[in-house]
Amino acid sequence: QVHLEESGGGLVQPGGSLRLSCVVSGRFFRIKRMGWYRQTSGKERELVASITGDGLISYADSVKGRFTISRENAKNLVSLQMNSLKPEDTAIYYCNADIRAYGVNGFPTDGVDYWGKGTLVTVSS
Repeated sequence: QVHLEESGGGLVQPGGSLRLSCVVSGRFFRIKRMGWYRQTSGKERELVASITGDGLISYADSVKGRFTISRENAKNLVSLQMNSLKPEDTAIYYCNADIRAYGVNGFPTDGVDYWGKGTLVTVSS
């Protein structure tokens, strides 16, 4: 069983910073891609940033220049450094990983999405 655990959420004032971390544990073959999504009540979940095993990075336009995603492959960990936070950044942030696990036949599967339970980020004065 694969498990994703997020940490680092909290309450900050506008203009402040937070650093989110997500670690993947369990039995799997390879992590193909990891990313952060966020969701507010009544709205669709949206991609914030992602990074592949080859180091290809994507950001939502709304966070470019403010957020930085990084990955430590040896630790199966991805981080999101969030600077210059705005009230509109308030959301539950979810860690996502596209993982090749193991099927019942013992061979690696195709990539499958796994999700953390989320961590709340609140930007308010």
